[in-house]
Amino acid sequence: METKANHVLIGAFTLLATTSLLLFALWAAKYSSERSWQTYSVVFDEPVTGLSEGSLVQYNGIAVGTVDELRLSPQDPRRVLATLRVQADAPVKTDTRAKMSMSGITGSPFIQLTGGSPRAPLLVEADRREVPVIRTEPSALQNIADTANRLVARLDRLLSEENVARVSNTLENIESVSSTVAAQRDDLRAIMENTREASRTLEATVANANGVITEFDREFVDELPALVTKLDRTLTKLEATAEGAQTIVDENRAPIRSFTRDGLAQVGPTLTELRVLIRDLRRVTDRLDAGGANYLLGRDAPKEFEPQ
Repeated sequence: METKANHVLIGAFTLLATTSLLLFALWAAKYSSERSWQTYSVVFDEPVTGLSEGSLVQYNGIAVGTVDELRLSPQDPRRVLATLRVQADAPVKTDTRAKMSMSGITGSPFIQLTGGSPRAPLLVEADRREVPVIRTEPSALQNIADTANRLVARLDRLLSEENVARVSNTLENIESVSSTVAAQRDDLRAIMENTREASRTLEATVANANGVITEFDREFVDELPALVTKLDRTLTKLEATAEGAQTIVDENRAPIRSFTRDGLAQVGPTLTELRVLIRDLRRVTDRLDAGGANYLLGRDAPKEFEPQ
């Protein structure tokens, strides 16, 4: 009995030790695995059609992880929250951007990480949240879809019933004008011939005018030296006259100053006396005209007899 009990204890201890070692190995493996991966969150403002949990995550074309979870945002169902499981040594920085991409036309979609300048800090060091958030940028697929939507909207406006009616009216007007032009073909031919003849006449007139202008320019150029010579002599004479006048003024500066100071002061009284003399002469003239002899002899003119 005693031997049997010892065997049971040894077996139980061995089983317990083996289980403990197995649990420790699993924990160590899990701890090591958790330390070699980093979790990030990405918020997409566009549909992620075709993307699923387990889809590939690439960084500039190199696989660095997978999509761990996809769900709609509780606050805004237009947004999609994606949890990424990325290698811990992947240099995800603050200026790294995530976008939807696709390998070829028929390939499965995946998340592409781009950017990351050398001087930018790591995102896990700048973002102290439990799960750092990688910013997104519109994907090429989204740009194509937005452009297609805009083109469809513009085509819809362009091909509206109102525009179609306007195009139809324009075509009818063009057809009417074409018919009118066809009916007046002879008149148009005559107008074109008259226009051609007028063009020839205008060309000849312009040629004659060019000849006249050329002849005038030639004569003017021929006479230009003589005109320049006369103008030079005239300017020389004017300069000499100005110098002579300046010399006269310089030589008679003192008399001129004396005249302006004393002579001009006497001009005013002289003009006043001259004005009085002219007034007296006018009176004498008037009296001589009225009765010159009596005025000279000092007798009054006889009074005219007036009958009672």
